[in-house]
Amino acid sequence: MTSLLHKNIVLVLNKHWQAIDTKTPAQAFCMMAGDSATALDIADDGAMSPTRWADWLALPVRERDYAVGTARGRVRVPTVLVLARFAKVPVRRPRFSARNVWERDGGVCQYTGRKLRPVEGNIDHVVPRSRGGATTWENCVLAHRDVNSRKADRTPQEAGLRLLRQPARPKELPVAMGIHNAHGVEDWAHFLVK
Repeated sequence: MTSLLHKNIVLVLNKHWQAIDTKTPAQAFCMMAGDSATALDIADDGAMSPTRWADWLALPVRERDYAVGTARGRVRVPTVLVLARFAKVPVRRPRFSARNVWERDGGVCQYTGRKLRPVEGNIDHVVPRSRGGATTWENCVLAHRDVNSRKADRTPQEAGLRLLRQPARPKELPVAMGIHNAHGVEDWAHFLVK
């Protein structure tokens, strides 16, 4: 029971019913009790009704529900919350890292076009650091280790290489794109993009 209270099994929607975050049941109960969110009572047929804290406590616990024991008896754990006042859709700004450069470039060497295994690739500075090249989205690409070694401290042109595409900062994405239903909560399917 204690571990259930601390698993991110509650999907959080903004007031326009767009997925923006996940919370634990403990956090969800606090948000509901403080009137900053209402829970969605989602019926087996998919019908949804926003339910405030006092009414939520009176709901019966169904067989398919998560529930926690309290002094008042068992209380159903909400699977989806709707925020009362928050309307924005936060965006994810990928921070610069080797892993994120790998993701941006799709695991493909930006000089040869070859799909790389993790041990085969590393990050290349298009304009070498020894020549003032910065460690930025716009100057770093994924390269095969051998290609990067041959390139050394030269520019691609000097090394006889051609980039598949100019490196650029990845686009910002709505945070909902990064929400994964790791616990298989069925009610989330109504709100997450597949």
